[in-house]
Amino acid sequence: MDLGIRGRKGLVCAASKGLGRGCAEALAAEGVELVINARGAEALERTARELSEAYGVTVTPVAADITTAEGRARVLDALGGQADILVTNAGGPPPGMWTDWSRDDFIRAIDGNMLSAIALMQALVPGMMERGWGRVVNITSAAVRSPIPQLGLSNTARNGLTGFVAGMSRQVAEKGVCVNNLLPGIHDTDRATSLDQGVSKAQGISPDEARRRREATIPTRNYGRAEDFGAACAFLCSQQARFIVGQNLVLDGGAMNVTV
Repeated sequence: MDLGIRGRKGLVCAASKGLGRGCAEALAAEGVELVINARGAEALERTARELSEAYGVTVTPVAADITTAEGRARVLDALGGQADILVTNAGGPPPGMWTDWSRDDFIRAIDGNMLSAIALMQALVPGMMERGWGRVVNITSAAVRSPIPQLGLSNTARNGLTGFVAGMSRQVAEKGVCVNNLLPGIHDTDRATSLDQGVSKAQGISPDEARRRREATIPTRNYGRAEDFGAACAFLCSQQARFIVGQNLVLDGGAMNVTV
């Protein structure tokens, strides 16, 4: 299927590896010219080079912390202030106990996983509306639909972003801009490795055993793959996704047993 987005300009955040890279690669394969962002310059530059060579598109790396105003300014400058496609993404805050989190912990989580995405939408969506076409995909978490107790900081911030998108997406749809959220379950990324190591330490088992136990809770019996996640992202950015607005698409291998 031709997704109809060749030649569009996109921004993908946290794109040097993991789910962000999966999204960047899927968009590059469709012919989208990209600005990609992450904090680590070396891995980001390598990703940009590999994607550009593989798919023949321009991929501009901008090493910056997207959760800061300065980092966002650098990324927006590289875009020339406009983009057709925006994929927001930021690493999740650490797990812990609800009794241990301070106000500063919550502020950092909200800055990273809610306000940074909102700021990018506020910067780029008005231009999409003026041009009559745009796509925004926010990478959040399956915990938005089924909160994970030890990830309370993430639950809080990402649910705030979900509420914002629920209203905002309906206000921009008539201008040809579709805003949606992708909610990953466990995928084979550094984040999953970190969580498995936490379980390993807490329960006195090996990281491999922690992973096996988690996989047993997923109907597919394995972790998701970044390339499959990226393909779902690319479809939400496609011409054919024009009637998908304000939705929360869960990609978790069936782990969440819900009907709505």
